[in-house]
Amino acid sequence: MPPYFPPSGDETWARISPADAGLSSEAVAAAVSHAEAHDSPWVRNLTRHLESGHFEPPPWNEIIGPTRGRGGPSGLVVAGGKIVAEWGTPWRPDMTFSVAKSFISLCIGLAHDDGLLPDLDAPVRERVDDGGFDSDQNAPITWRMLLQLTSEWEGELWSKPDLVDRNRELSTEGQNREKGQPRPLQAPGTVWEYNDVRVNRLALAALRVLGRGLPAVLKQRIMDPIGASRTWEWHGYKNSWLRVDGKLVQSVSGGGHWGGGMFISAYDLARAGLLIARSGQWGGKRLLSESYIEQATTPCALNPSYGQMFWLNTHRIQYPDAPAHAVMMHGAGANRVYIDRELDLVVVLRWIDGQAANGFLKRLYEA
Repeated sequence: MPPYFPPSGDETWARISPADAGLSSEAVAAAVSHAEAHDSPWVRNLTRHLESGHFEPPPWNEIIGPTRGRGGPSGLVVAGGKIVAEWGTPWRPDMTFSVAKSFISLCIGLAHDDGLLPDLDAPVRERVDDGGFDSDQNAPITWRMLLQLTSEWEGELWSKPDLVDRNRELSTEGQNREKGQPRPLQAPGTVWEYNDVRVNRLALAALRVLGRGLPAVLKQRIMDPIGASRTWEWHGYKNSWLRVDGKLVQSVSGGGHWGGGMFISAYDLARAGLLIARSGQWGGKRLLSESYIEQATTPCALNPSYGQMFWLNTHRIQYPDAPAHAVMMHGAGANRVYIDRELDLVVVLRWIDGQAANGFLKRLYEA
């Protein structure tokens, strides 16, 4: 029997019981209860949260893109393409923060498959001539370095300097006083550091190569074919507009620290996760090459927990109670899309306390 792919429309997506999927109903229920009981510590008013300086102190915390208040804990479990559990408001399009980075990676994959970026290890300046890669520091930067967060790109973009991301440490996000402090830049490709300004520089470079806004490319090539709703939105900033072939196009962001980014429902996130679980195929059609997905989910030499804007569970560092082969989209808040390709399993967790995500997976795998 061919694998199941959900048709368009959340209400037409097949639902089956955990038992029919070969899972323990009690264990799945325990996992869902765990998620519901561990709401994110973030306030519901995300504008207030961002303005509080959680990520950056003033003036770098200035919001320059749209924001939206968050919902409560929600999500779903998809096994074999069919929904076996759902809770909260999975239809609600909320901000997803760095989950947007994975969608940038998908757009880069499309450009790679189209032959626009045949060599991801080539310097970006060979394809992008807008001044952003002219300096001695930036000239050697490759597409893969930007994708793997090892670029050490230097500059300012959309009024945010790369300095804001220096000395960033995710384990102390919101409490790290060293973040934004100067440090000597190293040679491109020699330091892994989580960042947003450099990711936004990649999004702009991708726009230059594709010649279209990334949301339009993603909608036509990925989201419409996988049956996503019309409720998702991908925003940039009020100052990230530029002219492309005489038309105003907005360069989008890979996060939401300053507003903007991907606003999307759990249902649509699950569809994107299922596309990755199915190695880029959907209903008999190839949307993204398997070779790109393999590249995107291969550990970076400088950080085995990271690929090309996808998180990995290498050595079970991220989730000790989940298998090492898992692939994830991660966003602050916490927003999680968890993918187990071997089991054809996709989990979406929205607004869960990040420290509780492993407990959810532990209970789910006990199923």
